[in-house]
Amino acid sequence: MAGTRNYDFLIKLLLIGDSGVGKSCCLLRFSEDSFTPSFITTIGIDFKIRTIELDGKRVKLQIWDTAGQERFRTITTAYYRGAMGILLVYDVTDERSFNNIRTWFSNVEQHATEGVNKILIGNKCDWEEKRAVTTEQGQALADELGIPFLEVSAKSNINVDKAFYSLAADIKKRLIDSARTDQANPQGVNVGDSSQNSAGMGGKCC
Repeated sequence: MAGTRNYDFLIKLLLIGDSGVGKSCCLLRFSEDSFTPSFITTIGIDFKIRTIELDGKRVKLQIWDTAGQERFRTITTAYYRGAMGILLVYDVTDERSFNNIRTWFSNVEQHATEGVNKILIGNKCDWEEKRAVTTEQGQALADELGIPFLEVSAKSNINVDKAFYSLAADIKKRLIDSARTDQANPQGVNVGDSSQNSAGMGGKCC
């Protein structure tokens, strides 16, 4: 193979949630540190790449932004299997998008790789006067689903990096722990784990 790999881990992340909750804005804020209020609705799938440093390791994040509309649901679910981490995003000013998180979570459980890391994200937390979902409601849902939770604002650049970094850190730990398990038990390698390891070690995300 020509060329030298310039990362230690490669991690694939997926943003899911209803249309209009700000998935593309979160991705643009994290990947390019910019914001535009006039995003064109994502059609199908888009992705961006950002390489970060985590615990002294270079982690290449490949982040896929999915369309939230029902008619693109089959396209979206096709990308679940390759994801190592999934950000479930709702809009704190839109109660319906919050209520639909359970449906998105069910889709993840049905289509994604077993053990995939997840985090619940409440976007637009800067818009307090329009808030329809409290922080306590968001935390309660995250506790119910058994996943971490953060409120963010892509517009005001609140907690966006923290959300991606924390998810990446959890994935990195899982990959390392899985690799150690495989090394300790070389005759009992699980096919699902080994496929994730080959994809992850060499490029991890934060």
